[in-house]
Amino acid sequence: MIVYLFKSYYYLLMEKIVQQFEELKVLVVGNNPIDLSRTFESLSKISGHKVIAEIAFDLASIVERLGHFKPNYILIDDNVGQPELKATVLALSSNRKTRHVPITVLKNSNYHEAMNTGVMNYILKETITGDSLYTALKNSLKFKKTQLYLQQAYKKRKGQLLRLLKAS
Repeated sequence: MIVYLFKSYYYLLMEKIVQQFEELKVLVVGNNPIDLSRTFESLSKISGHKVIAEIAFDLASIVERLGHFKPNYILIDDNVGQPELKATVLALSSNRKTRHVPITVLKNSNYHEAMNTGVMNYILKETITGDSLYTALKNSLKFKKTQLYLQQAYKKRKGQLLRLLKAS
């Protein structure tokens, strides 16, 4: 019964967090104009939300955009290349302004190696629609908020556990 109440409270809390973002501010990172236009088309098909999107092509333009734009979500096209993708995710995950923002990677296929550090979600480009993109963005926000909560809880409980072990 207690577990059920905790899960219900957790899901209600996560739903409230997601509903806070009626305005979807998305930073789209990529270097292929055709894929970027498809992504923007899918973003424009998200109903019920005002979508504000900015484009960045590399780390320098990302830093420039973050000077005046505060995204809720970051979409990165995997066509930027694996080394650039890793560098971009690492830079965004460690940046003070963006470490709380969920990162979603748009993939060409499932056959290539996927990164597991800093990326909250993956979407296949060929199956992307407005609804699937919104669902993926919403889920990535839930995952990121949960990850941040667990990190904070671990840091708080780590000290308590160490004190308990020292006392015994």
